[in-house]
Amino acid sequence: MVILDNIIFSLQQHGGVSVLWGNLIEALKEQKISFKMTEYSNAIQNNKIRKAITNVTDKIIPLKGLVKITRWFNPKIHYSSPFIFHSSHYRICKNKRAINITTVHDFVYEYYRTGPSRWLHCWQKYNAIRSSDAIICISENTKKDLLKFIPDIEAAKIRVIYNGVSDDYGPLTNVNSKYQNCLLFVGGRQSYKNFKFAVESARAVHKKLLVVGCDIDINERTILDTILGNGNYRIIVHPDNNTLNELYNSVFALIYPSSYEGFGIPVIEAQKAGCPVIAMNSSSIPEIIGDYRLLLNKLDIEEFKTKIEYLNIPDNRMSIINAGLENSKRFSWHKMTTEYIELYREILLNYD
Repeated sequence: MVILDNIIFSLQQHGGVSVLWGNLIEALKEQKISFKMTEYSNAIQNNKIRKAITNVTDKIIPLKGLVKITRWFNPKIHYSSPFIFHSSHYRICKNKRAINITTVHDFVYEYYRTGPSRWLHCWQKYNAIRSSDAIICISENTKKDLLKFIPDIEAAKIRVIYNGVSDDYGPLTNVNSKYQNCLLFVGGRQSYKNFKFAVESARAVHKKLLVVGCDIDINERTILDTILGNGNYRIIVHPDNNTLNELYNSVFALIYPSSYEGFGIPVIEAQKAGCPVIAMNSSSIPEIIGDYRLLLNKLDIEEFKTKIEYLNIPDNRMSIINAGLENSKRFSWHKMTTEYIELYREILLNYD
C-alpha cells in the first residue's frame, strides 16, 4: 500500500510540485497500484491540477482542520500492515508501520529567505528528511545542497530522480510570426529569478518581452514600463500547455536567468518545443540543459548580447535547437513516475 499526502494541493493553486504530484497519482492509477491519499476538503477547489484528477473518491482519507495550521503537523494514519507514506510537502507519518519517503525539490529557503518563514520551513523539511527511510532529490545539484545543509544524512538513502516534462510540448509547423522578435520569460519573479535582468536584456537587444506566469504587481509593471515602455511587453497569465507550447515555438528564445533552481522545468519544455534557451550557468541548470553554449556565467548584458548574436546565425540556431530536442528526450513524466514506482516496489519488497 502507498499512501500519498496531497497537502500540496491545499498549499498552492498551481506549480511544479502540483504537476509532479498529479502525474504521480495518474501513474499509480494507470499501473493499478494500491494507494490512498490524505487530503483536505479544499484541495479540489483550490488546485487546478487536482481538479483534473478523476475517479479517486474511494482513495481519499479525509483530513480535518485549518490548513494554514495543520500543515505543520504530521497526519495520523491507522494501518496495520507496512505501507509507504509519501508526502507532497515535507510531512511524515509516525505510525510504526509507515515507511516514509520525502521528495526534496530545492533549498530556496536556505539560500534566499530569512526570519520565521525560513525557520518554520527548515524545521519541517529537516525533520521530514531525517525521519525518512528514503529521500528523492530532483537533481544531483539538489542532492549536493541536501548534503551541504544536512550533512548527517546517509548518502545511501538518497535517490536522484529527475522531474519530467509534458508531452504537450513539441515543434509546430505553423507558428505566430508576430512573436519572432520576442524573448520569453516563464515562471516566478522572486529576486533570485532575476526578472529585472531579463527586462534590461530585452531592451539591450531591441526585442519585446513576453512574461508568462502569475499576473504582475505594481512594482513589476513599473520596471517594465520604465525599462521597456508600454507596447514592448505582454503579460500572459497561466496559459495552458498548448498555448505555452505555441509561445515556445513562436519566440526568438526563452530567457531563464534564474540564479537558483532545483530543476528548471521551463528549460526542458522550451527545448522540447524547439526553442533556444539562454540561461544562467548556476545550480542545476548546467546539469539539466545539456548544452553549455547559451549559458551565462554572470548577469552581464554584454555577455547576453553575444548569445543573441550567436543565435542570429541560422546554422548556430539550428544546431542549438537540434541539441535541445535531443537533450529533452532524457526527461518525461512517464520516466519519472516509473522510477518512483520502482522505488516504492523495491522498498516494500525489503519490508516483506
